[in-house]
Amino acid sequence: MNQELIEKLSELRGIESNYVDAWGNPATVDASSKAALLAAMGFATDDDAKLAEQYQEALAASWKTMLPKVLVVRKAESYPVELHLPLDDLKVPVHWTLELEEGENLKGSFTPLDGQLVGSETIDGVEYKALKVFLQLEAPIGYHTLVLRNAKRKKLATTRFIIAPKACFIPNEIAGGKKVWGPSVQMYCLRSERNWGIGDFTDLTYLVENVAKGGGDFVGLNPIHALYPNNPESASPYSPSSRRWLNIVYIDVESVPEYAKSSEAQALVNSNDFQWRLGELRGKDWVDYAGVTQEKLRALRLVFKEFNENVLGSGSARDKAFNAFVEAGGENLREQALYDALQEHFYADGINAWGWPSWPEEFNEYHKPAVNKWAKANPEELNFYLYLQFLSDEQLAAVDQKAKDLGMAMGLYRDLAVGVSEGSTEIWANRDLYIAGAAVGAPPDILGPLGQNWGLPPMDPAKLIEAEYQPMIELFRSNMRSCGALRIDHVMALLRLWMIPAGKDAKGGAYVYYNINDLLGLLALESHRNKCAIIGEDLGTVPDGISETLQENGVHSYRVFFFEQAEDGGFISPAHYPVQAMATLTTHDMPTLIGFWHCDDLKLGKELGLYPDENVLQTLYNDRHESKQKILDSLKGHQSLPDYISSDVNWVGMTRDLNYGMQVHMARGCSALLSLQLEDWLEMDKPVNVPGTSTEYPNWRRKLSKNLSELFADQDVQSLMRRLSDARKGASN
Repeated sequence: MNQELIEKLSELRGIESNYVDAWGNPATVDASSKAALLAAMGFATDDDAKLAEQYQEALAASWKTMLPKVLVVRKAESYPVELHLPLDDLKVPVHWTLELEEGENLKGSFTPLDGQLVGSETIDGVEYKALKVFLQLEAPIGYHTLVLRNAKRKKLATTRFIIAPKACFIPNEIAGGKKVWGPSVQMYCLRSERNWGIGDFTDLTYLVENVAKGGGDFVGLNPIHALYPNNPESASPYSPSSRRWLNIVYIDVESVPEYAKSSEAQALVNSNDFQWRLGELRGKDWVDYAGVTQEKLRALRLVFKEFNENVLGSGSARDKAFNAFVEAGGENLREQALYDALQEHFYADGINAWGWPSWPEEFNEYHKPAVNKWAKANPEELNFYLYLQFLSDEQLAAVDQKAKDLGMAMGLYRDLAVGVSEGSTEIWANRDLYIAGAAVGAPPDILGPLGQNWGLPPMDPAKLIEAEYQPMIELFRSNMRSCGALRIDHVMALLRLWMIPAGKDAKGGAYVYYNINDLLGLLALESHRNKCAIIGEDLGTVPDGISETLQENGVHSYRVFFFEQAEDGGFISPAHYPVQAMATLTTHDMPTLIGFWHCDDLKLGKELGLYPDENVLQTLYNDRHESKQKILDSLKGHQSLPDYISSDVNWVGMTRDLNYGMQVHMARGCSALLSLQLEDWLEMDKPVNVPGTSTEYPNWRRKLSKNLSELFADQDVQSLMRRLSDARKGASN
């Protein structure tokens, strides 16, 4: 193995050799890890001659290309453009045309030699220079095309020229200083007297109405990305099939227009057996994904039959709306629908079709002829799944419109997962975009000393650039539909991802870098076009300077009370949190307030085998005890608790007054956004997710302990909402 070439290629492909670990110590990436990642990217690391050839090809391609495939710049009076040219061409005038998105053309010219020299390289005996020139022009934000020509009008180079705003969109009320609050919820957890055993878009509407009535300005959601209708037990919202489309299990079947016209669907749903089954599913404390999905698909098949026979092709407004949705969704929507249809087909054939790697070879990639042949032979199956996405989009849009009609400052906020699972639609249809021989995870840290492997194949940074960032643009755009804000899980992914080569454990990974300035520019542009605020989940190890970069780009930080500790172990006052942030007490990956206070998470962790070392567990108990005392000290110091609650943690359990006192304490803070969990309003103890487990604990299934109607009928909850609203108003002044 040629180590010098490995180092050069690692630098070329953004693989970091050195980093600072979670303890603040310098760490070095093992050479074998870099070689394995390069191999996953397609480099012949086991053949020195071939590797040398690939390196020279990559270097030559970079220098022989006058302009990169895509340039992302920020709105300004002058725009920097880096050119690569042979030495002999530096004095030759270049004429440029900026073809604006809306059709207008702007023109000018320059002489490369007048630019700033920023680098040089000799390729095949020819000396190339890198020069930075500045284009003086007045152009709107948007997706434009820059074309360079010589004096004879011969085209020299073309690039996608994206002009982005300097920062992301912030709603006027929030920009004006209003402090807002709202609950965050895992949508599947919602209970009601009428749903089918899982929260749905009608439940979400009810939640939005009651939160707005109580003074809240948003409702935050878990990722509602498309999962697997025919493999419903793959239920993690953070391991989706596609991040562009929606989870169809959230459809409220009975509110679909075609349901009201389908006597067959109504007969099925109203039958004694079906109603008994719904009652059983509704009554369970844990979501029965397989049971719920089976009954929804049974009914939706009959609803679709009505649509297929009496709406599709009729020329009606609804037919046109469906066709417009399908046309706008394009190839990517077809990929999703076809994947779901094929997975159903293979399961029916007795294949364990959990994902495309288990499918027959002729179907394991979207572009194969057999796939298209099957689609042409089964148009109704394809249309069925297109229809389900249409319904999901329609019902989510209705909730968003309700939030706007109620005057909520932000409405819904959605959550963007960090990646897709290995057997997903996205990888099935876009194999070349992903590094198949690697998985995203995290290096060792205090909470996970062995590191983490999330099993999500990462996008290849170089392939993203080749695609002119279109996959990221569409990803951002689709997740900003029907919401007022987007929370980006693990926002550090815009900068770098910890990539673990196949065959290595999590410690054997390396950070691979993306162009954060480009990605933040795209995020800002789509944010403004969709009037969508951005929240970046920036927990964990954050490199120096990145917090400032995110802030400058208008991204709200994510501040969790339990992690906001000073060097002496005391808890930082929420009054000292940054304004441009979303504050919260706890998250879906952490225990509830009661669970934290009573150490239920530590007890559960021991039962699940997460803490095999008794000394480690005892240290965690001791640390928890100290933290609880510091929390009490902080709350008492801010007069956030009734006098009757002791200042000595040894005498304090998690009462409702302590629980609600902590929430109001947060509401008095400086952060523009405050998110609280419905689980804590209900004083629940069980977590919704235990990190580091899969089958050991029923993650992503635990429902709320009460129906929404009971929750909002509780006078203490009504009082809490009034107190939160008053505290937020006080914090705004």
